[in-house]
Amino acid sequence: MFDELKPHLAELRKRLTISLLVIFVMFIVCFAFWQPILAWMIAPLKAVLPEGSNVIFTGVQEPFFTAMKVAFFAGFILSLPVIFWQFWLFVAPGLYDNEKKLVIPFVLAATLMFALGASFCYYVVVPIAFGFLIAFGSALFTALPSIGEYVGFFTKFLVGFGLSFEMPVVIFFFAKLGLVDDKGLKEFFRYAIVIIFVVAGILTPPDILSQFLMAGPLLMLYGISILVAKAVNPYIPPEVDETEDTEETKSKE
Repeated sequence: MFDELKPHLAELRKRLTISLLVIFVMFIVCFAFWQPILAWMIAPLKAVLPEGSNVIFTGVQEPFFTAMKVAFFAGFILSLPVIFWQFWLFVAPGLYDNEKKLVIPFVLAATLMFALGASFCYYVVVPIAFGFLIAFGSALFTALPSIGEYVGFFTKFLVGFGLSFEMPVVIFFFAKLGLVDDKGLKEFFRYAIVIIFVVAGILTPPDILSQFLMAGPLLMLYGISILVAKAVNPYIPPEVDETEDTEETKSKE
């Protein structure tokens, strides 16, 4: 059994190595521009900080490690098309020839949905969530957020939204493999609501507003995913055997 897994493990190692090398290269490139990238990241926070407040650092090493985090985050984002491409190449041997041709649409769709989720987070969720959290305590306290903590929280927030918006792409992939259909997704909807709100609670700040700002779009994306599954792998009711049905009818008579 282990011998059968060896080729798959070797292929997985190859795809992971290429992805990590690309991330490393992009990390080096982005490290040279970490200051403008960081300025873009903290712009939503500065926009809601009250007068007299500013972003600070509390440790001697914090600016350097923050620059590292910023460069790695930017490098990861820029490497996503290659990562998605390597993922597709890893699963491609198990696909039919006509399905293997979907590599470019898959990479483009996955990259687009991640960018859409990250943009929604940056331009809609972050200003609302941080505005609420900063305003909540500004009457009693002076807001002096730490840059290291903010960057860690911001990257988790943005990546969480980006990955969450991949739901239709993932469902398309599973439906193409025949693993899910629209009927199964409809029946699972009640459980999906609970899972979505739990995930939203984990990835967002501990306030109900941020949780709904994430859960709402995810519920809509789940509905879109049902339509995607219906288009790719629609549920087909099993045909009733007319002979057996006739015999059952006669026996009842």
